[in-house]
Amino acid sequence: MSKPDLVSLWEAHCRYEFETRDVDATMATMVDTPYVNHIPTMAGGVGHDQLKRFYKYHFIGKNPPDVTMVPVSRTVGEASLVDEFVFRFTHTSAVDWMIPGIAPTGRVVEVPMVAIVRFHGDKLVHEHIYWDQASVLVQIGVLDPAGLPVAGAETARKVMDKSLPSNELLGDAWLGSEGKAI
Repeated sequence: MSKPDLVSLWEAHCRYEFETRDVDATMATMVDTPYVNHIPTMAGGVGHDQLKRFYKYHFIGKNPPDVTMVPVSRTVGEASLVDEFVFRFTHTSAVDWMIPGIAPTGRVVEVPMVAIVRFHGDKLVHEHIYWDQASVLVQIGVLDPAGLPVAGAETARKVMDKSLPSNELLGDAWLGSEGKAI
């Protein structure tokens, strides 16, 4: 039995989610009892019916039309894949799975994300999707970063460009270590 091409399987799944926006094609890439968990909002579904309901009414087709995913890194194992990417969109429609209950703000969002995907043969078993929710809320203007150790789109820019400054949120603590023995 040949080993499945996990990268092709994952890329087809994402194409059905974000390009063709085809719920049935997306579900066909998954095992009979899949699950998806968007960790920061606990959105997704467990089992075929709950996940299909989530995909149909709260995810696929509900994302803004300008969604892009910019690859950063990918690690592929025997039965799993980990993707790091920057997720970009303009908040022109309700994005239930990421910012539930928040009306469109028209603001651009850029957030680093990580997807951990498990496979059984040539089907997806589960997806765990991680991102920094505070960064998203800062970018859409519902969380004031003043006095908080949070950032907005800078987090995505830092993932894409390691030369950008580090430790700015450490403030005085970082400044206080200047010149100390290392």
